[in-house]
This record gives sequence, structure tokens and C-alpha cells, in this order.
Amino acid sequence: MILRSPRERALQTISYEIGGLCLSVPLYTLFGDGTSGEAFTLMLALAIAVLIWSPLHNTLFDWADYRLSGRLASDRPQRWRLVHAVSHEASTLVVTLPILMGLGGLSFWEALLVDLGLTALYTGYAYVFHITYDRLRPMRAVPAGGLSHD
Repeated sequence: MILRSPRERALQTISYEIGGLCLSVPLYTLFGDGTSGEAFTLMLALAIAVLIWSPLHNTLFDWADYRLSGRLASDRPQRWRLVHAVSHEASTLVVTLPILMGLGGLSFWEALLVDLGLTALYTGYAYVFHITYDRLRPMRAVPAGGLSHD
């Protein structure tokens, strides 16, 4: 089976989260009541939660896609890229909602609204990011037992 190496998966995840912070902090500051420092702290807490969740989701999705289709993640067709992006953000909602409520001081409904807005933003971003990442760092087939992209 061909999956990204742990090192490559870490690079992918960290790159994704840095880009996400660059998008989300200014938007949260613009539309929220807090300062940019508060927005950064909250978005960083969310990013850390996603840093933990994202590699697990992506590895499981890649594994399932490979088992079902025999294709590498970098060869994923557009329809499955959409499924990947939506499944990633929908599952992330469950992880991040409690953080928005606790650290952000938001009610359940406020946190849900913010989380849905972030989910919409990140779904589009995830789609574009993963296409770009796969084009910049495509996976290569390797002999059985090895991992690609060390």
C-alpha cells in the first residue's frame, strides 16, 4: 500500500494549518468582537486541534480510497477530492466546536455559526490546498513495503 510518509504527512498538515491561519485570523478579527490577538489565540487553538485530527483523517481517507480504488491520493479524481474536503471539514466541526465554546466564550449556537462559517471557508481552502500540494509534491510508486515521499 502506498501512503505518504509520516514526515511528508506532517509537512502537509503544518503547511495546511499555516495557510488556514493566514485566512482565518483576519476574517475572525473583522467579523468578531475580539482583538486580533484574541482571534489569533482562538484560531491557533483550533489549528492545534486540527493538527492532531487532520493527519489521522487524511491517512484513513487515503487508506480507504486506496483499498476501494487502488489509486494513490495524488491521482484522486475531482469528485473524490470534493468528498475528501467535505469529510475533512465535517469531521473537524465535531473536534472544534467545544474549543469555540470554551476558549471563545461563545454560546452553542454562536459557536456553531462561527464553526459553520469556518467550515465553509476551510472546505474551499482544503480543496484548493490539496490539489496544489499534490501537484507540487506528487506521490511516487515505490516497491512493496516502502513509503513514498520520505
